[in-house]
Amino acid sequence: MKIAAYLLLALSFLMMACNEPQTERAEWALALHGGAGTISKDIPDTLKQQYYDGLRQALRAGEIILREGGSALDAVEYVVRNLEDNPLFNAGKGSVFTAEGKHELDAAIMDGSTLAAGALTGLTTIKNPVTLARMVMEDSPHIFFSGVGAEEFANQTDVERVENEYFFTETRYQQWQRAQTDNASIFPKAEWTEGDYFGTVGAVALDKNGNLAAATSTGGMTNKQFGRVGDVPIIGSGTFANHVAAISATGWGEQIMRNVSATTIANYMEFTGSTLEQALDFVLTERLNPGDAGFVAVDADGNISMKMNTEGMYRGSIDSRGNRVVMIWEDE
Repeated sequence: MKIAAYLLLALSFLMMACNEPQTERAEWALALHGGAGTISKDIPDTLKQQYYDGLRQALRAGEIILREGGSALDAVEYVVRNLEDNPLFNAGKGSVFTAEGKHELDAAIMDGSTLAAGALTGLTTIKNPVTLARMVMEDSPHIFFSGVGAEEFANQTDVERVENEYFFTETRYQQWQRAQTDNASIFPKAEWTEGDYFGTVGAVALDKNGNLAAATSTGGMTNKQFGRVGDVPIIGSGTFANHVAAISATGWGEQIMRNVSATTIANYMEFTGSTLEQALDFVLTERLNPGDAGFVAVDADGNISMKMNTEGMYRGSIDSRGNRVVMIWEDE
């Protein structure tokens, strides 16, 4: 009788498990960020709303592409283009100033289905660096161009060009002036304040064909020294996509590079069988220090994770299951 009772109990548990709703794989998914760091909750409501509106607008650009069956590559490129055109963010229009008082931009894009990638650093006349990065990926035998070489490659394309002054905004100029007054070329991390010294924009996506892609763009670090390159264009550090996940990073580039952070997230998932959430937690808590970075990521099932160990991160996500969110701080 006891054996029969145990069998009935086991069968009951099995039936309950079978009847539990299964997590539906998303047909498509998209996440983006506009930079992570010390973001004060005391920013004016009008400015806060501008950030929310800018994130929603960029999300919408990618949503339309993915909902209509477009590629993950198209989605991340156009989301990042949208953020590059928004002067609130440190990429494209609104990029920070170097120590020499000019703007030098970096960008990268990666196709997870083929591991094809394109990256650029030290751009000074390209309106939308992410678009040129895609041209590098698709129209050249190389992956990474820098400085004068990157501009020369651009001369062979029809990418939109601008004068360096195009990237100017008064807010970034005032930040640079404060940096000059402080007489420092690279600030200790403890002195970083909201938006002053670093920032990045990025997007990751899964499309209806199951392909993953990632793209990231930045103006770098305020008052950065000559020739400084951050994590954004370093494939595997600030930008990475493969068959497992797509990741875009933001934060202290030197730390992100030291830990090859984006690739580490994807590898941790693949080699340990961990979830996307667990992989991001591992890098943020076991490899990086508090205040270092934030990530947006999506896996092959359309699961999205947006995590940071900073006080805030401008971020948003949407998927085919109807999930939609735009946030700045952890406790919203």
